[in-house]
Amino acid sequence: MHRFLKLFGVITSIGMLIVLMQGALVTKTGSGEGCGATWPLCFGEFIPTSPQIETIIEYSHRIVSGLMGLFIIIFAIWAWKKLSHMRETKFLSIMAVFFIIFQGLLGAGAVVFGQSKAILALHFGISAISLATVVLLTVLAFEDGKVKVPVPNVSKGFRNYVFFAIIYCYLVIYTGAYVKHTQATLACAGFPLCNGQIFPGFAGPTGSHYFHRLVGIALFFVIVGMFIWAIRHYRHEPTIIWGTGLALLFVSGQLISGIAVVFTAATLFTAMLHALIISLLFTTLCYLTMILTRIKY
Repeated sequence: MHRFLKLFGVITSIGMLIVLMQGALVTKTGSGEGCGATWPLCFGEFIPTSPQIETIIEYSHRIVSGLMGLFIIIFAIWAWKKLSHMRETKFLSIMAVFFIIFQGLLGAGAVVFGQSKAILALHFGISAISLATVVLLTVLAFEDGKVKVPVPNVSKGFRNYVFFAIIYCYLVIYTGAYVKHTQATLACAGFPLCNGQIFPGFAGPTGSHYFHRLVGIALFFVIVGMFIWAIRHYRHEPTIIWGTGLALLFVSGQLISGIAVVFTAATLFTAMLHALIISLLFTTLCYLTMILTRIKY
């Protein structure tokens, strides 16, 4: 059922993942001004002549983002028509369109008008939400027509814990993006100490980096607690076990890649991997949130 819708959803999800990674690449390479202060053209040209590497990175990001924006709008309308009988479809369709448009406007505003580092840090978080909404719509396309879909029977306490975890994860994403936009990625040398100190304070770039470390480590323990809770009480719910297990895998990878960023002086590979894993973790938590809001009849 919905073979082409499923295929289109998978393609759009992969495309959004590419957009998200391109955005991280733009930030990592400092290519945000690769096209000057012009948008949607690049230095006033449709095809830049003799572009520098920063221009290629920035302009390719714009092109792919624009294409994926069109794909998301088509996918959302298509899903609305074909999957409107499913409870989550309309909400996710609206959110998918809203956030991809918001993301585009935020990016355009940053180019033309310039924005504070605090606002720029939102860009990555919005991309993560856009990716999650598209992936969840794709999941719905695959669920439609199945006799049984996941409707876990869990306690209110566990449900609220997952809700807390996803909100907290988003805050960690924001702190990480802020560290990148303020060029504070290497402000703390070494691990677990920061520049040889147990507590360097929260002032300046070093403080931003150290604070992100603390909240990132705390996120690891939040996910560990969620997984242990699931193992102890919900072994009969395979979706919960697999979902929390996958979240634990991603948060472990996120912690390891974060440490690798420090010891490799933030090479392109480790920085991109760090951005990729946190996006997958957030998407996993979004899926858990979706199925935990379902009502069992």
